Amino acid sequence: MSTTIITRYSSHPEDFKNYQTKEIRDKFLIENLFVKDAISGVYSMEDRLIVGGIHPVKKALKLDPVDQLKAEYFLERREIGIINVGAKTRIEADGITFNLGHKEALYIGRGTKEVLFHPATEGETFLYFNSAPAHRNYPTRLITSKEAEVVTLGTLENSNHRTIYKLLVNSVLETCQLQIGMTVLQPGSVWNTMPAHTHDRRMEAYFYFDLSPANVVSHFMGQSDETRHIWVKNHQAIISPPWSIHSGAGTSNYTFIWGMAGENLDYSDMDGVKPTELK
Repeated sequence: MSTTIITRYSSHPEDFKNYQTKEIRDKFLIENLFVKDAISGVYSMEDRLIVGGIHPVKKALKLDPVDQLKAEYFLERREIGIINVGAKTRIEADGITFNLGHKEALYIGRGTKEVLFHPATEGETFLYFNSAPAHRNYPTRLITSKEAEVVTLGTLENSNHRTIYKLLVNSVLETCQLQIGMTVLQPGSVWNTMPAHTHDRRMEAYFYFDLSPANVVSHFMGQSDETRHIWVKNHQAIISPPWSIHSGAGTSNYTFIWGMAGENLDYSDMDGVKPTELK
């Protein structure tokens, strides 16, 4: 069996204030998402989102059911969103093949019994995924950057000139809970999601990539008046509870994938925090 998922439990914001560096990293940072010839990840009690990586090298990998789900197959009661952060590759969903290019997304709906991930013929396959519980079936669909809803925000003067690609969101296709997109920072810009915000109706996960080995991102989290930071490297992810801000600044520009699950599918549903209010 190639699929391994570990469980992480929810944290209370009052407890979070007492966490030391190691405890913050252990509870919220996912360091080793990509394991050769394996599907690995974390089952978070925050809206029961699964955050994971798929790295087929020598063989195709099957999405197997895991103990946390108590299901006959992985997507029996779930949906999954996948974004390709590596070379062009193939994914099979119940016998239908999808050719997924770099930075393209695939949504696979509830009820899909067999999913296979193939190694790339040139380069390496790195697939990042989020999976959430689903109450109904929606069609499997590939979304390219041309089909995404695209928004450009920020300025170079404020170090946050960025382009947001809303890939698997309800303005592009129907999902039950998942909302997934990608933000690309322009050269010279390092700040993401600033001004910061929270949204009590849903949690969020951030995955950072397009970072060289010499560069890192400082990810900020916590309540707005009690923030902490985690230093994040390339191909690492952060689990962000609904009560926490989620923002970051890097030592270079980079790309990150944001994924949400919870109560509300409205992308603009957020409670803003002014930079001058952060502590």
